[in-house]
Amino acid sequence: MDHIRKIISALILFAEMSILYILIPCITDPVLRQAAFTPDRTTAAVMACIVGFLLFLFINLFPRLTLRRTAGRRNRILEDGAALLQLFIATAIAESLFVIVYPFFIKLNVSDNTAYGFGRLLSILLLVLMESVLFWNGIIRVYATSVQLGVKWRVIGIVCGWIPLLNILVLCRIISITANEAAFEKEKYLLDQVRAESRLCETKYPLLMVHGVFFRDFRFFNYWGRIPHALKQNGAVIYYGSQQSAASVADCGQELAERIRSIIQETGCEKVNIIAHSKGGLDSRYAISACGVSPYVASLTTINTPHRGCIFADYLLEKIPEKVQKSVARKYNAALKKFGDADPDFLSAVRDLTASACECRNETLPNCPDVYYQSVGTKMNCAISGRFPLNMAYPLVKHFDGANDGLVSLESAVWGEDFISLAVPEGRGISHGDMIDLNRENICGFDVREFYVNLVRDLKERGF
Repeated sequence: MDHIRKIISALILFAEMSILYILIPCITDPVLRQAAFTPDRTTAAVMACIVGFLLFLFINLFPRLTLRRTAGRRNRILEDGAALLQLFIATAIAESLFVIVYPFFIKLNVSDNTAYGFGRLLSILLLVLMESVLFWNGIIRVYATSVQLGVKWRVIGIVCGWIPLLNILVLCRIISITANEAAFEKEKYLLDQVRAESRLCETKYPLLMVHGVFFRDFRFFNYWGRIPHALKQNGAVIYYGSQQSAASVADCGQELAERIRSIIQETGCEKVNIIAHSKGGLDSRYAISACGVSPYVASLTTINTPHRGCIFADYLLEKIPEKVQKSVARKYNAALKKFGDADPDFLSAVRDLTASACECRNETLPNCPDVYYQSVGTKMNCAISGRFPLNMAYPLVKHFDGANDGLVSLESAVWGEDFISLAVPEGRGISHGDMIDLNRENICGFDVREFYVNLVRDLKERGF
């Protein structure tokens, strides 16, 4: 149905522009004007121009020829923007061919070549103006609302926009990216509408989402991307760990324990379900096993957590001179203070991620029998699968630890009663950052938001 609407829109616009291309030269030439425009025809032409203008305005406002709400506001703007760019490409090509071919098939009795030439130039300028309105209306919409374009394609679009032919190829790529994004988000929107009453993620106990190292929850950065919104759409109640971004596992574990107690006291919810990413999983295990909050935790799900550490971290700490380590640490600590950490300790955080440190901690921190433990691990398929710096770390981690997500090996991520291994057979794979929707990227073969919805739905079915 959407394709039919777009075809109708393109045909309407092509008809309008073609009529104007024929009409304006006839108006400017005295002989053609006298022969073509009787009073009745003049009235009809004026009415046609008014109707054409209103149709052009309507199509620019509603390019899909529908007022029905089938997605969120941002996605409707994105979908309309992609449709406008598709109309621009279609009508620009069709009009260019029409302008070239038309003089060879139509022979007119022109009395004044100067007047007729001026009229033809005026009609071409009007066509360019109308196409410009379509293009800028569409490009502004997609640039303002698209997530998948990222910085890369926005910059490419601006740079290549001035290079003939290449600008058309880049525009086609932008249209493809944004149209696919709009279709994907529309499908998710409709899915959430259908299952809203089911409240799939309305667990018995609320969720406590715990961030990893060198990031905070919400103070300056949305750590979990689009995931919390998807969970809330399906009934979840969410809290955040809010522990320091760079500190030892013990210090962060103490902070998490206090956070859990405060949630229990404020809400009376009895327990929480912890979903922790990366080092956050180690912090959570410490809080449960060493800080006395196991009675208040129903389950712990760790996402890409280095339970057995990272061998490459041991290697780097051994090879990098202590003076350099302290210099890097001072710079990181200064930056992390500005992001909300009261007392950041970069080196303690890094050392607690080594294989040797994790081995010692695993011996002294047994799982609590009343808490359900499960874990998730992913892997990248190649170095270019991840964004910087994961693309650089991947080969190093693979050399020391094997299959990995750019930071954590699959083997190290295993913990608890159940382990979920995620991979896609082709393409980029699933990186450490992808599991928190770091780049807000829709990955072919893996929907991170739907994964978390199903993960929490499973916790609900288990009675947590």
